[in-house]
Amino acid sequence: MLAATVARFSPDAPLDGLEVTDRPEPEQREHWTTVEVRAAALNHHDLWSLRGVGLSAEQLPMILGTDAAGVAPDGTEVVVHGVIGADGHGVGPRERRSLLSERYPGTLAEKVAVPTANLVPKPAGLSFAEAACLPTAWLTAYRMLFGAAALRPGDLVLVQGVGGGVATAAIVLGAAAGLEVTATSRDAAKRDRALELGAVHALEPGGRLPAGRVDAVVESVGQATWAHSVRSVRPGGTIVVCGATSGDAPAAELTRVFFNEIRVQGVTMGSRDDLAALLRFCERTGVRPVVDSEVALDDVATGLGRLAAGEQTGKIVVVP
Repeated sequence: MLAATVARFSPDAPLDGLEVTDRPEPEQREHWTTVEVRAAALNHHDLWSLRGVGLSAEQLPMILGTDAAGVAPDGTEVVVHGVIGADGHGVGPRERRSLLSERYPGTLAEKVAVPTANLVPKPAGLSFAEAACLPTAWLTAYRMLFGAAALRPGDLVLVQGVGGGVATAAIVLGAAAGLEVTATSRDAAKRDRALELGAVHALEPGGRLPAGRVDAVVESVGQATWAHSVRSVRPGGTIVVCGATSGDAPAAELTRVFFNEIRVQGVTMGSRDDLAALLRFCERTGVRPVVDSEVALDDVATGLGRLAAGEQTGKIVVVP
């Protein structure tokens, strides 16, 4: 089967480590199911893997990808939950949590094997491309807003860094749930797009918030926006962190954190139940993931290049 793999590590030019080549089909395993992939979505995790983060040389070649929607052997249309080992289903009870493409081959292939318990029925109203966008970025945004930050209709939220999958998802989900969303981006076109997606305000990073301090901040940028996030959240508010694409070593701003009793909460994706709830949310509200573009599996380098350059708004989908 055709698959996109990490063939070698390339820290400075991650696409140099990418190969799209034939790989053996997944072996049959008890309590696992092989899914025919109809669509997969790209994430920054794929670029980090190509740089060598989270993998060892002995694991190469490793098939990339954490997100997928496809068809199970019985014809059921499913969405793949990419977190493996969180509750022991399909693996040993002491196996630590990982994502597809870290320990087990990922989804950027014609077929992927996952624990059977990790298959969630795909609503008929969502296309395979839309459904494939949900398991990483959209699931993370859903848990950040409604789990970690416990936001309710009418609350104010700041979303840093429009364009990335998590930020885009947070704007759309937040607007659909009745939150007042303020978004930031260095790019004027992306700020305009944020307003189209449901943000009430869109401003340059570091800008003054028109509605005052927010109840929570969705932070995935890290070093470049951290000081602004700390200054923008109200006393007792929450900064929810799921990534640090601009660097993970900002000044901690500890005086502001403790004096204003700010809560900092990390989030990595979510549970199968969270994914099922997100799918129901999309089905019932009509909310659909924002698809930036689609590329063929044999042209995945084009999609990864667009992701690495930060040119996308929404998710880049790979269609085998």
